[in-house]
Amino acid sequence: MDHEAFVQRVLERLPPATPEGFTFSHWSHADRPTDEGFGLMPVPSADPDQLIAAVMDVDHYVGNVEHVTICRSIPDERFTPPASVRFYQKVTIPVLGAVHHELVIHDLGELRGYRIAAWDLLQAETDALSTRDGFRSDYNTGAWLAAPGVVGYALASAPKRGDVGFLKWKALTKGADAAASRVLRANIEGMAAWSRRR
Repeated sequence: MDHEAFVQRVLERLPPATPEGFTFSHWSHADRPTDEGFGLMPVPSADPDQLIAAVMDVDHYVGNVEHVTICRSIPDERFTPPASVRFYQKVTIPVLGAVHHELVIHDLGELRGYRIAAWDLLQAETDALSTRDGFRSDYNTGAWLAAPGVVGYALASAPKRGDVGFLKWKALTKGADAAASRVLRANIEGMAAWSRRR
């Protein structure tokens, strides 16, 4: 599945030692219009199990994860919580509007010393969503990584080309690549803070 191959590409690029500060890496993949990338940073209070529990708690993202305006789990016999959860999510991006999609997130356990949760886009379910509620994702794959005192966030995403105009397309592809380091760092800080509050 996409999320498993994506996680392997991330793991291959992780630094060999615990970073002393925020570390960002990105690369192109499969001629997609946006890069894949990850941020990794020391978070001294981070507890891996606690952080991944927060990541899997999709029904409580709203109010705890920045820019998420709707997020709800969807019962689906193909995916059994707590190991995997199907969910609908709508994210409001300042100035650019809202993106929405259906995803499935998987708790992958421990790999190479990191607790990892990763997600894939449910393509058919996302394609069936209305563009009246926002533009849809063409691909959206990502992962959270947590080790004692370290948190990482990895992402590859882009909107469906036909859902957005030319300028918005540029902002959500080339512009997103340019802003990725800042966005990933903010997401890590936000998720780490929420995991401590739960």
